[in-house]
Amino acid sequence: MTHAARQSWFDTPSNDYYLLPVTDRQMRYARAIAEQTALEIPVEAQRDRKSMSDWISAHKPQDPSPFANYPSGKQIAFAERISRSKRRPIPSECFRDKQRMSRWIDQNR
Repeated sequence: MTHAARQSWFDTPSNDYYLLPVTDRQMRYARAIAEQTALEIPVEAQRDRKSMSDWISAHKPQDPSPFANYPSGKQIAFAERISRSKRRPIPSECFRDKQRMSRWIDQNR
């Protein structure tokens, strides 16, 4: 491998998510948000998935549910796998707060 080829390989990001076009599902959800909030979807946000995802995250309505702060099922399953492999219990308060669960996962990986 030549130096130029090796250098260009190191310069490119490993995740091409930002290069992929916006999905139909993202666009439908963004349009629904725009209708509810009387906003326009900027052209920059429609260029790639990452931009659209960032716009959706910034403008989606907040969930008023008392369970909105609970960890997701995937997060709990991942924490339980870590717990079994490291033989460490998950504190009970982590099951009621997704930020605490995330910190526990980060500390016990």
